[in-house]
Amino acid sequence: MDAGVLGNDVQNVNVLTVIASESYESFAKGLQSEIAEDIADRPRAVTRDLFLNRVVTDDHGNEMVIDSDTASAIMYEMTVNRYVDRKGVLTDKYYEDKANGELKMAEEVKGFEAAVVDIIDSIYDPKAMKPENARSNNVELQVDEEKLNSKEFKALWSRINAKSVYVVDFDTDELVRKSIAVLDSRLRVAKIYFKVESGSMVEIQSKEQLQSGQAFVRETSSTIGTKQAIVASKSVTYDLVGRIVESTGLTRKAVIQILIGINKATFDQFKYNPEEFILKASQLINDEKATAIIEHITYSVMDDHYGMDVFTEPTIKGKLGTNAMKAKKHLYDHIVYDSTNERDFATELDTNTDVAVYVKLPDGFYISTPVGHYNPDWAIAFYEGSVKHIYFVAETKGSMSSMQLRLIEESKIHCAREHFKAISSDNVVYDVVDSYKSLMEKVMK
Repeated sequence: MDAGVLGNDVQNVNVLTVIASESYESFAKGLQSEIAEDIADRPRAVTRDLFLNRVVTDDHGNEMVIDSDTASAIMYEMTVNRYVDRKGVLTDKYYEDKANGELKMAEEVKGFEAAVVDIIDSIYDPKAMKPENARSNNVELQVDEEKLNSKEFKALWSRINAKSVYVVDFDTDELVRKSIAVLDSRLRVAKIYFKVESGSMVEIQSKEQLQSGQAFVRETSSTIGTKQAIVASKSVTYDLVGRIVESTGLTRKAVIQILIGINKATFDQFKYNPEEFILKASQLINDEKATAIIEHITYSVMDDHYGMDVFTEPTIKGKLGTNAMKAKKHLYDHIVYDSTNERDFATELDTNTDVAVYVKLPDGFYISTPVGHYNPDWAIAFYEGSVKHIYFVAETKGSMSSMQLRLIEESKIHCAREHFKAISSDNVVYDVVDSYKSLMEKVMK
């Protein structure tokens, strides 16, 4: 499974446990060496040249070529915000700000930040490839039975555990028309090209010269595919309709109508880069689908409910000091967090006298939406009389002032609002917050 399906939960699912017949240090070092050899062509450091002449695209399909000045501006911003060290290696601060949604980018690439981050993430990070040592200070979360049976948690749970069913009553023909229009106006697929460089080695002056890679001198460089487009191999067949159906959830009939309806010039991009065509076309169609969902979805409560087993059955593990900490008011004895923002939020909940009990909701608790399962972050019960809204379900995101949610994520959040309206009337408040302060502003209203 990949991140496109599972989101942030991808690394919790894709776990391979290896019981090595050697020390952890030897195993980890050997594994990383093998990985480094396999991806030797990936850049190891962030430099100005990493961005130079790269084509980036914003959420509206607009393209920009990163010129010399823009590349220098990106690099300057990376340096002043301490996202890279003196050798160009990505720092922990970069990964923290990225997890918290608080990355700072140069003004010159405003609107293109996501594309720039994709370029940065192409860097090979040895630390990201380092396997976890299961013998170290890992913790397995244990449910606190006293809190699980407390009246405050039982009251909270009884108000949020109902399941729901949704109906999206939108016009398929309208979605087809809008998808055709957006593909014709915004679908831009990069053509495949080859860069050919040649050089020669006249003489070997020293072993050091060979080791540094300076013995060969580059003499010529040319690009194939800029004047005459390279067509993808005809020996590889693609189920174009089936792949888009799989990615969008639309019927084959609807997808065929969209593909027939787009301009020939738009469709011709498929033969130059099939994989990118399928990926980008599906994303644009899903964006239109998400807009239709926001406008036309309704939720109804079901008789079925989630049981307590969503808390007691799953095995949740973390590493103290890295992504786990002890907790006092959490439903479990520890809490596993995804970012420093979540860590700080949990710390505030744990120490506030108005909070009776809270839980970071496990993955087994989710809301069904037309664009995938949605798992809210937190469920919180306050002591009665301390706040206006006693029960609260929260989604924590980065800085609200700079937060730019993708349309799919906005759609999931909208669906969550409709779900909680359907199952709880005015008993439960659901909202997006970026800190405990903003949470309190919501529950005090």
